[in-house]
Amino acid sequence: MSAIGAEKGAKIKRKRVPMLRDIMRNPFSYALALPAMAYVFIFNYLTLPYIMMAFQKYNYRTGLFRSEFIGFKNFEFFFASARAGLVTFNTIFLNILFLSSGTFVAVSLALLLNEVRSKVYLRINQASLLFPNFISWVIVSYIAYAFFSQRYGWLNTILQSFGAEPVNMYTNASYWPPVLTIIRLWKGMGMSSVIYMATITGFDEGLYEAARIDGATRLQQTFFITLPLLTPTICILTLLSIGRIFYGDFQMIYALVGDNGILMETTDVIDTYVFRALRQTGDPANAMAVGLYQALVGFLMVFFSNHLVRKLFPDGAIF
Repeated sequence: MSAIGAEKGAKIKRKRVPMLRDIMRNPFSYALALPAMAYVFIFNYLTLPYIMMAFQKYNYRTGLFRSEFIGFKNFEFFFASARAGLVTFNTIFLNILFLSSGTFVAVSLALLLNEVRSKVYLRINQASLLFPNFISWVIVSYIAYAFFSQRYGWLNTILQSFGAEPVNMYTNASYWPPVLTIIRLWKGMGMSSVIYMATITGFDEGLYEAARIDGATRLQQTFFITLPLLTPTICILTLLSIGRIFYGDFQMIYALVGDNGILMETTDVIDTYVFRALRQTGDPANAMAVGLYQALVGFLMVFFSNHLVRKLFPDGAIF
C-alpha cells in the first residue's frame, strides 16, 4: 500500500510541478488574475451558505446557523403576491426584447464594421459606439429626462415645432418597453459588437480568398462564410443571456423609472419589486427566496436550451 501511495504522490507531484513552474515564469500574469479570482471566490463561493436564509426566519442576532427554519414560507412572500404574475411577465418580456434586438443589432453592426476598409473611420466608429457603455445609468437617466421631459424635452420641442401635441412619457406606461429597448441598445450595442468583431477577425482569410477567386461578392461572403462561422458564438452568448432572463436590469430600470407607480404596469420587474419590498419589510430572507427562485429557473432554462442547441447545432452548445 505504501508503494502505491508513493506512486500516486509522485504522479501528483509530476502534475503540479509544471503549473508551479509556469507561475514562476509568469508571475505578473497570475498576479493580474488574482483580483478576479478573489472577487469570484468571495462573492460567488463564500456566499453560497447564505442560500439557507431562503428557508429561515432570519434573525440578525442569532445569525445564519441559529435562525429558525420555516420551510417554504418565504417563497409565499412572492408567489402569493398579487403582482407576482405581472412582474414575472414584465421581466421575461423585457429580457426577450433586449436579447433579440441586442443580438440582431450587435451582429449586424459587427458585419457592417467588418466591411469598413478605412482604419481611421473604423476606430472613430468603434470609440463612438463604446463610449455609452462607460456612462452610468444615473447619467443616462438625466439624458433621457432631458429628451423626454414634457415641458423642455428635446422630443416635445421637435413635435411642437411641427405643430404636434406634446407627449408626457412619464405618465404613459405603454411607451416604455420600446423606450427601454432603444436606450439599452444605445448603451450596450458597442460592447456587444466588439465580441463579434473579435471573433470575425480570427476567421481564416483563405476562405475569403477562395470565395473571391470563385467570383463571390462581399454580400455572398458575408452570408455564406462569415455568418455560418459566427453562429457558434451567437449561440453561446445567447445561451448565457438566457440564464439571466429571469433577472431584470435593476440599475437601468430603477435609474430611468424609479418609484413611478404609473409606469410600473410595464416596467416593474422581479428585481425592482423585491427591492421595494426589502425597503419596506427589512427582511433579507424574502429577497433570498426570490433570488434562489430566479437562479434555479435560469439554470433550468440554460440547461434545456443547451440540450436543444446541442441536438440542432452541436458547435454552438456550451457543454
